[in-house]
Amino acid sequence: MSNSQFSMPNAKLAISNYQLPITLMIVTTSPTSLSEDQALSVVEKAVKLSKAEEVFVSVSTGEESLSRFSENQISQNISKTVFSLSITSYFGNKSASAAVTEFDEDAIASAVKRSEELARIAPADPEWMPLLPPQTYDLRSPAFDTATATVSPLARAKMVQQACAIAAQGGAHGSGTLSAEASLYAIASSTGLHACNQSTDADFSFTARVEDGSSWARSTAWSINELPIAQLAEQVLDRAIASRNPREVTPGVYPVILDGAAFAGLLPWVIWGLDARAADEGRSFMSIADAEGKPAGNRAGEQLFSPLVQVQRDPAHPLLRSNTFFGDGLSNNYLEIIKDGVPQSLSYSRYWAAQKGKEAKGAYYPMVMTGSDQSLADLIAQTERGIFVSRAWYVRYVNPKTLEVTGMTRDGTFWIEDGKIAYPIKNLRFNQVLPDMLRDVDAVSAVKRYGGSVVPGVRVKAFNFTSITDSL
Repeated sequence: MSNSQFSMPNAKLAISNYQLPITLMIVTTSPTSLSEDQALSVVEKAVKLSKAEEVFVSVSTGEESLSRFSENQISQNISKTVFSLSITSYFGNKSASAAVTEFDEDAIASAVKRSEELARIAPADPEWMPLLPPQTYDLRSPAFDTATATVSPLARAKMVQQACAIAAQGGAHGSGTLSAEASLYAIASSTGLHACNQSTDADFSFTARVEDGSSWARSTAWSINELPIAQLAEQVLDRAIASRNPREVTPGVYPVILDGAAFAGLLPWVIWGLDARAADEGRSFMSIADAEGKPAGNRAGEQLFSPLVQVQRDPAHPLLRSNTFFGDGLSNNYLEIIKDGVPQSLSYSRYWAAQKGKEAKGAYYPMVMTGSDQSLADLIAQTERGIFVSRAWYVRYVNPKTLEVTGMTRDGTFWIEDGKIAYPIKNLRFNQVLPDMLRDVDAVSAVKRYGGSVVPGVRVKAFNFTSITDSL
């Protein structure tokens, strides 16, 4: 492939007269089951039915569809409609919840009554917080794409067929998933809070295996027609072929270039670690201890990371266009999380914010990290020697307090020499302190969306590999 740094001579191994078998279910074009007005009407009626001192009601509904494939053919095609109404009743600092999955007035009334009965006998919550009053949200609508909401199994199958044909023509076994979801979430409470969002998401995951070579990639978008199916399949095939016959390298500390997909598996661990309560209680890499080792505050405002690390909560980002509020009703608006390598503030729950005299601003997602106009190929060309990592897999804590994690490379790991991909190498296990990783970032690429995050690929000056693994 001309646009890939992993292209190799004679890479394509053609299979003649190849035809992709397709398994189909009944074609359906059902949109989400409730409109925004209908959803708000349902939750507000449930609030009116309540006899509790306070009540919070939420409804989640939508259409989910999935095509699963392996060995270059579809193995499963499913679609389902989901509906769940949850009622939480409060009597003082005691509360309980009940849920119903039937869109039926009697069933809803019964669930309201059941939540009240349970709340009266529930234990007191020492961290109880009153329900939020009405909130102000951004004047925008999340992305809702009708084509994604109504995509049929036949349309999904044709997209999958395109990717599998590319894999088969290259002599690879292709597998993965293609999914589409249209969802709606609405809330209302006895304090006058009410809100509703409707959105769509599509997700394509593709793995190709050729002999002992493997590659994987994922693309997520708010519109299924924005998924670059063919381009992604070609990229994955090239990398799988290029990853055959890997060599061993001695584990140790190396410069590393993390593909955006690999970095997207590591950055969230740091953002999750920016929790105020964990820091203040001495359980976090953000904690400060006094001379006796007791908690003495947190490190918000300190220069902890490379100035290239710029992270925001940006639900309005054009690649995301996600919801305007969180599940509890707090506003999901733009927020600087890390600026010029400095954590601007920590994430406070409503209870901990009240204890510390701070403002609760909601969770730190969706996360967006600023990139550059450089490509991954540019970062490779600027690197004398190092390791290219396609994917960080099975990441787990080693030490939550220092935020050291362990994991493995997978689906294509390569040695970089003199600004070029020199050869594939066997996969490696890493043990890495993630705040040190962000401190050592010295270059970033253009951004892409991975799941609910938008991140670049990055180059890190020093990354710690501890052993060779047998995984592909």
